[in-house]
Amino acid sequence: MRPYPPIAEHGLIGDLQTCALISSEGVLDWFCSPRFDSPSIFAGLLDHDRGGYFAMTADVPSVLDEEGLARETDVVTRQLYLADTAILITRFLTSGGVGEVVDFMPVPEGHTATDRHQVVRYVRVVRGAVRFTLECRPRFDYGRAPPELVLDGSTARFDGPGVTAYLQAVDTVSLEADGQDVRATITLDAGESAAVLLTVCDAGREAPPPLSTAEPVRQFMDVRRFWHGWIGRCTYRGRWQQMVNRSAITLKLLTYAPTGGPIAAATMGLPEQEGGERNWDYRYTWVRDASLSVRAMRDLGFTDEADGFRHWLQQRLQGGGAPNGEPLQIMYRIDGDPYLTEEVLDHLEGWRRSSPVRAGNGAADQLQLDIYGEAVYALAQAGQTNDVVGYDGWKRSAGVLDWLCDHWDRPDEGIWETRGGRKDFTFSRVMCWVAFDRGIRQAMANARPADLDRWTATRDAIMEQVMTRGWSTERKAFVQQYGSTVLDASLLLMPLVGFIAPKDLRWLSTLDAMDAELVSDSLVYRYDPEASPDGLAGCEGTFSLCSFLYVYALARAGRLEQARYAFDKMLTYANHVGLFAEEIGPTGEQLGNFPQAFTHLALITAALALDTELDLASRRAQ
Repeated sequence: MRPYPPIAEHGLIGDLQTCALISSEGVLDWFCSPRFDSPSIFAGLLDHDRGGYFAMTADVPSVLDEEGLARETDVVTRQLYLADTAILITRFLTSGGVGEVVDFMPVPEGHTATDRHQVVRYVRVVRGAVRFTLECRPRFDYGRAPPELVLDGSTARFDGPGVTAYLQAVDTVSLEADGQDVRATITLDAGESAAVLLTVCDAGREAPPPLSTAEPVRQFMDVRRFWHGWIGRCTYRGRWQQMVNRSAITLKLLTYAPTGGPIAAATMGLPEQEGGERNWDYRYTWVRDASLSVRAMRDLGFTDEADGFRHWLQQRLQGGGAPNGEPLQIMYRIDGDPYLTEEVLDHLEGWRRSSPVRAGNGAADQLQLDIYGEAVYALAQAGQTNDVVGYDGWKRSAGVLDWLCDHWDRPDEGIWETRGGRKDFTFSRVMCWVAFDRGIRQAMANARPADLDRWTATRDAIMEQVMTRGWSTERKAFVQQYGSTVLDASLLLMPLVGFIAPKDLRWLSTLDAMDAELVSDSLVYRYDPEASPDGLAGCEGTFSLCSFLYVYALARAGRLEQARYAFDKMLTYANHVGLFAEEIGPTGEQLGNFPQAFTHLALITAALALDTELDLASRRAQ
């Protein structure tokens, strides 16, 4: 077992309320309960010794060499998803046999929040004989609270502050105490299987019934049926369907079913640079990320998920404003709580000593004006506004636009949440334009009351300002902030949201400038921190969201060969099960929180656009 495997060496399982990461060696090293944003039960990914982990690994077999001495042989592992599901299989190939650990989380019925969450670890041998070692070492509250163990036969109870974890095994597995932790050795021959079930719930809840050999099989069939049924609703039948499906499942796994709020990523504290300080908590709902996911999910046919977030967003508007005095803030907890106090967990050393490890997010009270554009953009994705938000919802949205008429022209912190002070970011102004543009369209299409004259005048004033102050005659490109010459890949969204035509000469010139400065073999940097200091030490890799937005922009600009090369090249950086973190490092490694929803929604957007443009080009060539 490696103490800190690469970030990308993980698969994701979940039950639509929380999730877990399992390494390619069979180690569950990240799991929070009862929600995505709850304190961790296992956080070995952030501190191998203090964070806790749940390992199910194959032992290294020994063979006799020519001198009759025992020597260890290698164990080769392979990890994969059962097609079109969130069922993860870790396969161990040894000289003595082939074994598998099948991991999944049963999905609760309905959308009611529950404190009880389960991880099933089903072990089987398909050839020869394999000996597995189980180690269960929970550490509650981000590793601050070691467990109190009560072991009773095939059931272990771990008590923590306000939470209890039960580990149950089938009767063929004997659990043994190892201090306050549990170990077991499981030896199986071909055709044999065993299983353990981890149940986490509020303290004081009674233990689940004893685990029968049939129960894990039943749960497996139910979970497989659920995911096949869900992905079967996907309407996309174009190229790269396997990658698109995996991205859609990942977005579903990262959405909190009880409220419809998607989180930005499954983890916290994973660095943008190994050993660096750019380590943030992404287990919350960003208005920006979630709003843009609405289009991706709608375009695939998942209208329930798109509508779920629109309802979540309307509830935030109905709340009467954020604590910072704005109608919205940039992020919330998954239940809409606006308070995300950031704390440094000094007792955790961080992944490969990348510290500090932060829980909570201090950027929550930043001013980022672009969120109003993304919010209205999401609400406008409904065919009819009253289908989702009704008249009262429309009045709340219109009230935000009336307010924005007087408040759009302000410096802010920008999309990248820099901590270097407020500036006049071009992207923020572009998205304010989007807010008014989509609001005007919705009012006219649905005959809704609105101050159209004022909205139109404001929309046009923003357009004029961006075209004059956001355009650099020196660079012949749109730039990051007014008065600068710094390029910024966030502006790759300009043609997607309709601010500028994808073949407009100004846009093509901007695309050329980005290609020369921000693109490295199809991978795209957000911006140059040296040219535009962001208040943080260290550097970062290329930003995978931007790399896929670059593909979209190329495709819509008609540069299809370049777009297809960039897309196919980007797919080679996916991990072994098709997942992406936030960034790609200088040596091709994945960096940042994992997996990241923004990256996967951009993959879907790029794939659909490129597929459409390739089909059109093929028909024109006939």
